Amino acid sequence: MKEKLINGHPHIQLKFDNPDIRTIITRSEDFYLSMNKRRSVRDFSDQDIPKEVIENIIKTASTAPSGAHKQPWTFCIISNPGLKKKIREAAEKEEQKSYQNRMTEQWLKDLEPIGTDWEKPFLETAPYLIIVFKKIFDEDNGEKKTNYYVNESVGIACGFLIAAIHQVGLVTLTHTPSPMNFLSKILKIPKNERPYLLLPVGYPAEETYVPKLERKSLNEIADFYS
Repeated sequence: MKEKLINGHPHIQLKFDNPDIRTIITRSEDFYLSMNKRRSVRDFSDQDIPKEVIENIIKTASTAPSGAHKQPWTFCIISNPGLKKKIREAAEKEEQKSYQNRMTEQWLKDLEPIGTDWEKPFLETAPYLIIVFKKIFDEDNGEKKTNYYVNESVGIACGFLIAAIHQVGLVTLTHTPSPMNFLSKILKIPKNERPYLLLPVGYPAEETYVPKLERKSLNEIADFYS
């Protein structure tokens, strides 16, 4: 493998398979058709998943690009039933407040077609919870180290993570109970990290229903300039 120094730092030559146009088109169609089947699921089976699968999807998420390659994320993987119970109780407490007092009438109306409410049994049923924390800054021997584009970097990593979950044949749901500070307390997370996203991961329940929704067309989401 060829190497060269750039700004005094080692760089390795990119190994790129350079597929032909037909292969690129086929791959793009196949990946789209697969991802278009992805749905957010709220009814989970308690069927176990090999830990190796979870490790691999986390490693996939960690391949995401990040500002100055700081990788400002921590993935907390919860399978302990007692911890999942605590998280559910705390999440439902905040969610109930949101549904009863914090959400506007329009917000609640927009949620009606999805069929969600403040009760979150999936937080206990799903065999794994993955809680993503963003590192506002790093610390090295007490010295504060700046991280860059933290929200953007962690958001991209979460996108990779959701895609990986779907590609291996599992389901998930993007859950963001607000506020989420209880997660830091329960898991005893350092003060330089903030909860970003909670993802239950598992198989869907034997009989699962999801909203009959339509995604926007390409013309509605994209503008091409040529």
